[in-house]
Amino acid sequence: MLHTSSFLYQLHCRFGSLTLPPHSSCMSYNTTAGSWSCKQLQSRLGSLRSCRSEFRVMCRQVLDSIKTCHVQEVDKNGDSGESNLFLHVQTLRNFPIEKIYGEVVIVRFDSTLVLEALDSNNFSLDKSLFTIKYLFNAGAKVLLVSNWGRPHDPMLLSVESLADRLSSLLQVKVVPANDGSGLMQSKMNKWENVDILLLDNLTMFREEVANCSKFSEKLSSGATIFVNDAFSLSHKILASTVGVTRFCHASVAGFNFEEELLQLKNISKTTRQPYVAIIGGSNFLEKANALHLLASKCDGLYFFGKLAFQVMNALGLSVPGCFVEQDAVGEALKLIQHAHCRKIPIYFPNDFWCINNSKQDPLEIFPSGSILTGWTPIDLGPVSLKELSSLLSICKKILLIGSIKFDSVKDTVGASKLALMLQGISMTGCDVTVVGNAACKAVAGTSCSVSQYKMFNNASVVWEFLKGRILPGVAALDRAYPHDLDWNIAFTDPSQPLIIDIGSGNGLFLLKMARRCQNYNFLGLEINKKLVRHCLNNVVQSNIKNGAQILISTEKNIDGEWCKERSLKQSLICS
Repeated sequence: MLHTSSFLYQLHCRFGSLTLPPHSSCMSYNTTAGSWSCKQLQSRLGSLRSCRSEFRVMCRQVLDSIKTCHVQEVDKNGDSGESNLFLHVQTLRNFPIEKIYGEVVIVRFDSTLVLEALDSNNFSLDKSLFTIKYLFNAGAKVLLVSNWGRPHDPMLLSVESLADRLSSLLQVKVVPANDGSGLMQSKMNKWENVDILLLDNLTMFREEVANCSKFSEKLSSGATIFVNDAFSLSHKILASTVGVTRFCHASVAGFNFEEELLQLKNISKTTRQPYVAIIGGSNFLEKANALHLLASKCDGLYFFGKLAFQVMNALGLSVPGCFVEQDAVGEALKLIQHAHCRKIPIYFPNDFWCINNSKQDPLEIFPSGSILTGWTPIDLGPVSLKELSSLLSICKKILLIGSIKFDSVKDTVGASKLALMLQGISMTGCDVTVVGNAACKAVAGTSCSVSQYKMFNNASVVWEFLKGRILPGVAALDRAYPHDLDWNIAFTDPSQPLIIDIGSGNGLFLLKMARRCQNYNFLGLEINKKLVRHCLNNVVQSNIKNGAQILISTEKNIDGEWCKERSLKQSLICS
């Protein structure tokens, strides 16, 4: 359905009839975590960190009633995205505090939170500062690293100035390491007399963006724990976010990182409906995969900016040619078809305020499909704003992503009015997520506090997530698996010693040993799902109670080392 006046009524009717399909599986489903139960097993396997190997375990329970086992595909557009195990990381919150005392902890923080806070009550800034205070109070030597400004900028803030700013915010002395003798010597000379040390601006080191291994080793020298609290850089591969994890015994997420990661995962959840995405900006072709994911999750899409003209052009409406990506016409049609198959509406503005390109005439309002040659849209028209207000008023969840103004103007009435709409709606309990620096500034400019919103200043991180790509800064951290496995069901007597057969193949050796040694439990690990299925069938037929087979999927990560696959694509289901 596309842009119809009866949308609100049809939307209301559709929401009233939505039901969740029943789950049929031998594994329990955790509604809160949105994942299948396997936590204890994965926690054990997660401790096997030789060569920084990381494992992803999928499924199996042997019950007396089981007759057959088969592989069931998980819908890639469904909630299986919540099973993307690379999003589940170890956090500072859950890290044993007694293991922090006396250790050197390197903290990668986001300097923009300190230098460009939206308001004095900035929630992200508070979380980031709390990470540093928490480590300091736990008795750690804290090494702060970050980047700010651009190289060769005469107005670039000095490391002393940033250290003073941090000292003021933390109420703890932060000492700058700026003696010019290099990273290692700076740290060695300073540690004896301080507890919090701020290294020089990483912007000055080209090895940072190159993820240089030697630079990463120097950066983390002496540190045993790495805490990443710069979530806004998760889409980049940097020495200070990815490389250093190879040289630290533990790599965990700070309090701000953890909070923003939870907010990111919340975007793909559909528990609150109606859920509408308001999408601005440009570059339709580049964002096509992300738009398809939103079309599979949301109950309606509202486009504005250049993206709106791309959709309008695909529908055959007359639009300014300068706003159309000719190579993205096919992708726009695919998105429209996707929305049509799901029976969700795609909305775009009905009218625009336009300016004459050659004359200083007053602004005029044009219908969206009847903009005259020589006129350029610069703002949403009154009809569009009224319709948008009516649409948002019934929503329980809203995602605003992308610029909410046109490129040709700095400030627009439409942007401020949309921000006011979101402010009022958020006060009624609507879940509002704002993505992008321009959108965040517009919302912050009309709100007394931004704490009522979920905000991502860096839109690139969110777009990468929506495109289904791995975020290197997240994947580099230690794994944490939100699954539970009842060992009393997996084994007759889980208290017996456990023997693990890594690379168990078809399981013949595993089964033979399980028959001979009844006083031991056996666990087979295998990456070939066909062999796992064959072994599971043999386990069931042999009625063995102390043997099991687990499927582990592996994939090379960005450093060329082995880690788990990026998403849960298949689960072995017993029926």
